[in-house]
Amino acid sequence: MWNVKVQVAMNKSKTSLKTTVEWKDINWRTLERRVFKLQKRIYKAAERGDNKAVRRLQKTLANSWSAKALATRKVTQDNKGKKIAGIDGIKWLNSPQKIQLAQTLKLNGKAKAARQIEIPQDERKEKPPFKIPTLEDRAKQALLQLALEPEWEAKFDGNSYGKRPKRSYHDAIEAIFSAIKQQPKYVLDADLSQCFDTITPEKLLAKLNSLPKFRRQIKTWLKSGLIDSAKFFEYPEGTAQSRGISPLLANIVLHALENDLKRKFSRQNLGMVPQLPDMIRYADDFVILHPDLNTVIKCKEFIAQWLSEMGLNLKPEKTNITHTLNNHQGKTGFDFLGFKIKQFKVSKNLSSQGFKTLITPSQKAQEQHLKAIHKVIYDLSNASQESLIRKLNPIIQGWCQYYSPLCSTEILAKIDHLIQIKLMRWGFRKHNGKSKAWVINKYWNTVNGDNWVFSQQENGAITEKLMRHHRQVKDSHVNRVERSQISHQLKTRNHVSCIHDKNHVTEERNEVKISRSVLKTSSSGDRIA
Repeated sequence: MWNVKVQVAMNKSKTSLKTTVEWKDINWRTLERRVFKLQKRIYKAAERGDNKAVRRLQKTLANSWSAKALATRKVTQDNKGKKIAGIDGIKWLNSPQKIQLAQTLKLNGKAKAARQIEIPQDERKEKPPFKIPTLEDRAKQALLQLALEPEWEAKFDGNSYGKRPKRSYHDAIEAIFSAIKQQPKYVLDADLSQCFDTITPEKLLAKLNSLPKFRRQIKTWLKSGLIDSAKFFEYPEGTAQSRGISPLLANIVLHALENDLKRKFSRQNLGMVPQLPDMIRYADDFVILHPDLNTVIKCKEFIAQWLSEMGLNLKPEKTNITHTLNNHQGKTGFDFLGFKIKQFKVSKNLSSQGFKTLITPSQKAQEQHLKAIHKVIYDLSNASQESLIRKLNPIIQGWCQYYSPLCSTEILAKIDHLIQIKLMRWGFRKHNGKSKAWVINKYWNTVNGDNWVFSQQENGAITEKLMRHHRQVKDSHVNRVERSQISHQLKTRNHVSCIHDKNHVTEERNEVKISRSVLKTSSSGDRIA
């Protein structure tokens, strides 16, 4: 039991009430409710354009004990990357140290050096060195995000989905489907090159247009390399760590790009364009959709020029123009967020438009998944079947949660088949003196009428069994993605990252403006309010 106590100075804000508390006794619901109320006021002030009120409320929130405690908890308890040490070697804090960090946390324009982790040789062309800030700097970023996010949620366009409350990669895929379901379009598939390594700090801070102390803190992080350019989106097997404030800043930059792009191609400026290009983005990945090739080419030229002025550029090898239905430059369709999106022609009897849309896991995503499975099987070549199953099941479950709503049973069954072959080789190597029939009888059983289930059996009972990919999909036919299917399959399981436990904040859609999110406490929190 920790006896360390903290005295929090009196402040005008209700979020900074004087209190004596131990870490384990903090009422997190109360703190979340206080922070939420401030965030909601910031959101509403930003909606009505009252910048003076926004700045005043952001300053109050950043100085509040409630926000500092929540930021500390996020990086020391809630964050999946909480056990990764910065340059100071600190991986975790005990209760007194958490209290001390929350008490002293301050956006003072200072930063400590980051710990740099080298990327393996075969991946260096794709990824820059990985930089790990200290726990203190991670807590500062979490605190600043609490203050900035409500303002920008009120400003962001509805087609921005990366690392935003109540928005997910599935929403981005659904938005693309909605944009192309009635008419095939040309696609500019774009990817930024190392966003924060080359960006001009003054340009970013001008887009931010926030409090001076917020700008000073961000400028320090930029110059210290603490706002990194590592990809914000990771595939299911990836290292799902928090990227701190980086995704929010990337969204702010691309929000400004999107606004300028709309102005450029509006009817007033271009005259004869029948419709504006659709820009759908997830963090620093985005696509531009339009039925006219020349318009897409002009978009690419404008975006390249705009980014150049910001000190940024597009990755030439990952920026392409394709068409969703027809072959363009030897390619049909495009990959986005691990999905392959393409259209194919069908008879009018099957579709009044004469085409269907197919969305499946990309070939690269399938190969990466099988590679991850293979590595586990290879590394555990001498392990027990129980250990192997327990290691593989979380990988399979994560992949299925991400892909199965938009994946055909044929693809998932194919992956299951390839994994079965790998497991057979594992068993044959493990018992090279036994016959193949002996190995199969030992490791494969019939479970609930299903044959060929890789499972462990003890005393006639199944104690462990390997998950099957195709068992995660309810729809038995090839998914050709009608909107009703997406709404049913995705919206019932979207936003997993925004559904917290009973002590956490959740969000709901703004009933007036569907494209935005408004922060709201959970029902359990409302009951105690």
